Amino acid sequence: MKTFRQELVFNLPARRGFVNITAKVAECVRESGVREGLVLVNSMHISSSIFINDHEGGLLEDWERWLEKLAPEKPHDQYRHNETGEDNADAHLKRTIMGRETVVAITEGKLDFGPWEQIFYGEFDGLRRKRVLVKIIGE
Repeated sequence: MKTFRQELVFNLPARRGFVNITAKVAECVRESGVREGLVLVNSMHISSSIFINDHEGGLLEDWERWLEKLAPEKPHDQYRHNETGEDNADAHLKRTIMGRETVVAITEGKLDFGPWEQIFYGEFDGLRRKRVLVKIIGE
């Protein structure tokens, strides 16, 4: 069995944002040489997320609005976590909602997706360097 590990690095210029990372993950699969297996993609930070969905502009805006309704950033004093001097309690909640990781099958050397599926990095407390782990196992 082969294994492959790569870290992707992100430093978004805004507090929140979504990045389609499908092409970067597909490149990792190509580099790994794995033809049949699995790829795990996970955020290595507790205020960012990895998830699969459709890449459509309106949907990206819908996620932002929906998440802000569920866990609004402000007022900061609505969260006990922020009493520690932090201001990112909402980012932790948004990450929990959107998820930590995803696993995708690799078939014939390619990501084995359903229609419209893409892999996204979701940033909820940006303006600093963050890492995403890509771990591939298979033959």
